[in-house]
Amino acid sequence: MKVVYDPETDTLSLLLRDEPVAESDELREGIIIDYGKDGKIISVEILDASEHVSDPQGIAYELRGKQKVS
Repeated sequence: MKVVYDPETDTLSLLLRDEPVAESDELREGIIIDYGKDGKIISVEILDASEHVSDPQGIAYELRGKQKVS
């Protein structure tokens, strides 16, 4: 998983899988979901991110719940 913020376009992208986009849906104005050919979500894109996210250039990662033991 990868999170990318582009300050030039003010776009925040959450990339879940690295594969070509087969279809995109705009759930609401400025929120786009991209799907792969298998119908699973590939990415989520937020346009005008600075209007929706308090700090689009910062990120906090948190792991909740039980962790897998190898």
